Amino acid sequence: MTIETILLAVGPMDSVRADDLADDVLEVAVPLEATVVVGHAFTSGEYDEIRDQLGFDVALEEVDPDEVAARRTPVPDLVEQFEGADVDYEVRGVVGDHGPAIVDLADDVGADRIVVGGRRQSAGGKAVFGSTSQEIMQSANCPVTYVRDGVAE
Repeated sequence: MTIETILLAVGPMDSVRADDLADDVLEVAVPLEATVVVGHAFTSGEYDEIRDQLGFDVALEEVDPDEVAARRTPVPDLVEQFEGADVDYEVRGVVGDHGPAIVDLADDVGADRIVVGGRRQSAGGKAVFGSTSQEIMQSANCPVTYVRDGVAE
């Protein structure tokens, strides 16, 4: 299987692991000359709130989710790393439930691999609160690489 497109799915909580995510993506993207799609999913409520926080003062339907995603943490830091490594990339924002929106985005961009981060969570916590990463891993039509937060010992 050739890897031409890697979807890096991120959210604001990924700021703490942005360097690890970028390293894992670059480890594959650079030698294979793959394109990286940095994808950020927003629920409708999050999208409204973030759009306002970022100073977009036009009607919701006039704001491109890609523009919102490009300005949302940790995307600018990741983009800087990809530019520094001379990797082709694009930023995509999608509005919907996080897991299904990322899986749909992966299909839309023809992703050959998805990279997603997550925090350490108990089985009970996943059952009660859900896990976007787990949902992506179970629903994606391509391999998924999971980058977990480091554990302080």
